[in-house]
Amino acid sequence: MGGPIRVLVAKPGLDGHDRGAKVVARGLRDAGMEVIYTGLHRTPEQIAEAALQEDVAVVGLSVLSGAHGVLVPRVVEALRARGLDDVLVVVGGIIPDRDVPELLAAGAAAVFPPASRIDEIVNFIREHAPDR
Repeated sequence: MGGPIRVLVAKPGLDGHDRGAKVVARGLRDAGMEVIYTGLHRTPEQIAEAALQEDVAVVGLSVLSGAHGVLVPRVVEALRARGLDDVLVVVGGIIPDRDVPELLAAGAAAVFPPASRIDEIVNFIREHAPDR
């Protein structure tokens, strides 16, 4: 539809480490995307409400706390409850390989481990983000 892809980067739960989220946010901005960072300690409902208010195409969740199995499905549910079924949800952080299929089944489109390159994330978003 013309304009930059709008991405919400969020830190759900009690995880207080956001360096990786900030690095990814900066990389997405450098790639021409419009990035909104919610800050630390957001609830799934706060994240979904911010996604609605900001009219984003993508929600990027950074989870380092080990609570990804609970938080990611709750964010996806909260997005759907607000009619945001088409929002692309991507997850990054310390996610064991054995948990990735569960997150994908819960509605995440991709999971990026710590060694992921910014260009991988950018390319995935460009290829899969819905038009808004």
